[in-house]
Amino acid sequence: SKVARADTGDGWSIEEYTDMLLAAGADAFDRIIVPLYLTKQTTPQMIEKGVKSGLLKAAKYYPPHGTTGADFGMPIDHYMDNGVLQAMADNGVILCVHGEEHGLPPETYFARDKNAEEIFYQERMPKLIERFPGLKIVAEHVTTKVAVDFVTSAPATIAASVTPQHLLYTVGHLIQGLKYHLYCLPVLKFDTDRDAIRTAVMNSSNAKFFAGTDSAPHTQKVTPCGCAAGCYTGGIAPQLYAQSFESAGKNFQNTDVQGVFKAFLCTIGPKFYGFTPISDEFTLKKGIEEVKTLQNTAGTIVPLPVGLSLDPAVLTWSVE
Repeated sequence: SKVARADTGDGWSIEEYTDMLLAAGADAFDRIIVPLYLTKQTTPQMIEKGVKSGLLKAAKYYPPHGTTGADFGMPIDHYMDNGVLQAMADNGVILCVHGEEHGLPPETYFARDKNAEEIFYQERMPKLIERFPGLKIVAEHVTTKVAVDFVTSAPATIAASVTPQHLLYTVGHLIQGLKYHLYCLPVLKFDTDRDAIRTAVMNSSNAKFFAGTDSAPHTQKVTPCGCAAGCYTGGIAPQLYAQSFESAGKNFQNTDVQGVFKAFLCTIGPKFYGFTPISDEFTLKKGIEEVKTLQNTAGTIVPLPVGLSLDPAVLTWSVE
């Protein structure tokens, strides 16, 4: 919720969190973008100062209490009216949104004919892009056909990230047997929504939808106050994405399919964020790969495939 370590205010700063990531091995990545968590204390002056410092590249909007750890967000209208989003637009800071409407009753939050994500993209996002046409926005981890259709028809300043689980599964996979390791927010939706996401991602002309894992390494999935939201797919996301393409009937013997997959996984996202993709490469190979639970100083981390089956779980793709 701060930019620099020396800034006043509560919470970690981008500078501190980046140092923590680097100390944990994130120097293996070519580039790290740590977004500013938009809270009540975020001001236009903070945005301007952060950009001048070189530390601020993106900011993240969470609806109040919208997901695990998102207890300090404010309604999106707050940032529309207090100058924060205008400062971001003026200074080239990308807005990453958890696109769900806040404060809904359960009957509306997830209903047969509507849900929190659909309401956000039908009511909030049109107003947002109308007021701030120059603001670049990533609709993160889209889960509905409504969101996909919005991004598809929106200006080039709007793009979206897609997780492995939203390409592979539906809400039926979650509740049949209550596979809580598949619980994430926004929650999985229906087959028509998954089909829309797959169609957008796997379209040969796709230039807006890119891989974004939203990977969440919770060491305790079930807590006294509920189920922690998020699936851990770290280290196995390319394999899961490949499985999703195959599940949708795509044949990787087709070079066009290979090109669409590579663009989705490697180039569309960096291009939208404004940097050149890393030149290093890896090879996905059709073959068995075992996935097991991981141990670190914080405890046990359960990768999504393990949580859905037995330990070890088996993937049908491996990385060389």
